Amino acid sequence: MTVEIGSVVPDFSAPSTAGEFRLSDARGAELLIYFYPKDNTSGCTTESQDFAQAYRQFARHRTQIVGVSRDSIKSHVGFKEKLGLPFELLSDPDEHLCNLFGVIKNKTMYGRAVRGIERSTFLLDGQAVLRQQWRGVKVPGHVEQTLAAVRVLG
Repeated sequence: MTVEIGSVVPDFSAPSTAGEFRLSDARGAELLIYFYPKDNTSGCTTESQDFAQAYRQFARHRTQIVGVSRDSIKSHVGFKEKLGLPFELLSDPDEHLCNLFGVIKNKTMYGRAVRGIERSTFLLDGQAVLRQQWRGVKVPGHVEQTLAAVRVLG
């Protein structure tokens, strides 16, 4: 089952850089979940830094941010510390969240077919209803798009 706009995202938990993250603990405020392919790669670093720079603006609109990839918690902790990220990163090695949000795709990398995360972002309201999604995200200008959607939702 993949979540759709207007549907309630089922409760889930995942290991995070702060312990265990539970969707139910985030209720009452908006939640922005961004899926990215891999820690310490150029596009993922830029995207994470962009969200970090806008963190206070999201917080003013009562919006929590979490990043998700298939990387290990150890990798996430190093990535978070290196970039000074003010939000948590979730580890999804078994692809439970990736499948729930339908972000695993077949892609071509350096001429070979690979299975990986399609850069995607999801905005949930305070009741965990999926309100907006961005798939196949291009990093430049993306944070501004999501912030505009948060302002409208709030």
